[in-house]
Amino acid sequence: MTELGKYAATVLAAYGVSLALLAAIIVQSVIANARARRELREHENRG
Repeated sequence: MTELGKYAATVLAAYGVSLALLAAIIVQSVIANARARRELREHENRG
């Protein structure tokens, strides 16, 4: 692994936060997509 020196904790924390935020955005997008599909299906079934 690359030697990060005295900034290792800061850099790794930044990577961790970035990955967590990306994961949260992906999860939120999947949930919103499922909700939109469900609402569209319900709307289409109502006629």
